[in-house]
Order: sequence, then C-alpha cells, then structure tokens
Amino acid sequence: MTDRNATTQWTGDLKGGSGTVTLDSSNAGQFPVTWASRAEEPDGRTSPEELIAAAHSACYSMQLSGLLTAAGTPPERIDTSAEVAFGPRGDGFAITGIALTVRAKVPGIAPDVFDRTAQKAKEICPVSAALTGTTITLDAALD
Repeated sequence: MTDRNATTQWTGDLKGGSGTVTLDSSNAGQFPVTWASRAEEPDGRTSPEELIAAAHSACYSMQLSGLLTAAGTPPERIDTSAEVAFGPRGDGFAITGIALTVRAKVPGIAPDVFDRTAQKAKEICPVSAALTGTTITLDAALD
C-alpha cells in the first residue's frame, strides 16, 4: 500500500479568499486556487476539478496500458484527456460529469478488442471507481 498526500492552506472567505495546494508526496509543486478559478475563469490558477481531471486522465492511461500489455498488445501511445464539469445543482454546486477522450496507437489490435479494453479500463481504473457517483463517459478511438 502507498499513501499520497497534498495539503491546502486557505485564507479568507469563500468568494474573496484564496489558497495554495501543495503536492506533498512528490514535492512537484504548489498551485494557487480560488473560488473564481473554480467557478469562472482559471486565470493561471487551478481548481479541485482540474486536479481530479489530471488524476483521472493519468490513472485511466495507466490502466488501459496495463490491460493492453497484459493482452499482448502493448500500446505505442495513449493520449487521454478528462473534462470535469462543475456547476450549480440543487442547493449548491456539484461535479456533474466527467468526459474521458482517448486516442491510442496500438499495433496489432482489432478495433472491437480495443473498444472493449478501453471500456473495461474505464470501469476498473481506481480513480473511476472512486468517482462512481458521477457520470463518466468515454470516447475512445485508435489513431
């Protein structure tokens, strides 16, 4: 088992305040975050949703690569983007969906086998599993 840690220091109220997200485990950086960067334009700052998108696209790519390799068709390249939708819902705000878009170069694989493998990767990727309360769509294709 491994643990990964990040911390956020927040100052001020929700709309006028700001914070800094620090990736503690990797020491890969610190990133500014504000309500405006979450609900309006990023303007050089991140948001929880962007961090989820980063985690999901990386996790999915690794999961798909592992499944393809185990089946004897290792990928040359996998490009995955994740778009996390955030907006008003009910009495507050919510993540309303995640759209994964994948383009891959996988020599020797049949398109239907790739499609099934891509779908399975979406279902068993640990980040997908953690986000089961959210609708996750997949657009996967071979290059």
